[in-house]
Amino acid sequence: MNYIDPLAKVMGEWAYTVTVYSILLRVLVPVLFAFYVGCERSTKGHTAGLKTFILLSISSTACMLIDASFGLKVPICSVGAIIGTAMLGGNSILFGAKNQIKGLTTSAWLWSCSIFGLIVGAGLYTIALVLLVVYVVILQAFPTLEKYLKQRSNHFELHLELLSKNDLQTFMSTLRQLGMRIDDVELNSAFINSGLSVYSLRLSIESKELKKYKTHDEIIEALRSIEYIHYIEEIK
Repeated sequence: MNYIDPLAKVMGEWAYTVTVYSILLRVLVPVLFAFYVGCERSTKGHTAGLKTFILLSISSTACMLIDASFGLKVPICSVGAIIGTAMLGGNSILFGAKNQIKGLTTSAWLWSCSIFGLIVGAGLYTIALVLLVVYVVILQAFPTLEKYLKQRSNHFELHLELLSKNDLQTFMSTLRQLGMRIDDVELNSAFINSGLSVYSLRLSIESKELKKYKTHDEIIEALRSIEYIHYIEEIK
């Protein structure tokens, strides 16, 4: 089936065939998208930076253009790009303290940039435009929604620094009085010689009043006023 993309048809024959101008267009669009995503991830200090996203996007687009230029029935280069992206994305996932997974979102965006590059490289501009709109909405709107949902979640983790280890029992009693259940407590051995007693706590909110009126930030701000606490924050 000889499919002609609707947007390519509007632009003219040069857009749906492999020409100098269509190559420039098919490379430029994914690069701009990767630049946009890369800037967003870099400003938040994530594992993959701006250059990584752009290079991956260009490589994926180039692989699809090579397959299209030679008219290969089996898109060998494109398959290689997908495998390479999967390997790169897997390497960007790290396991932190308490087996916390980090870099999963960055890995997903690397995969998205690669797929976007393949789609544009194939001249599927309409599909690319729809995906672009969806991706922009995800980047712009979802962080706010995600933050709201996390703030209202009944479960969260704390990084706690106490002036003395003897204050831990008192702090745990305070949490229970406030209507929170302590699911797990772990001593952070990295701070043993710091003069502080540092812990990671996993908590669940059981009090109906806390669930209804208090966000995580408000709870933590209230706990900061306790005199024997040196520092406390939520583990994101």
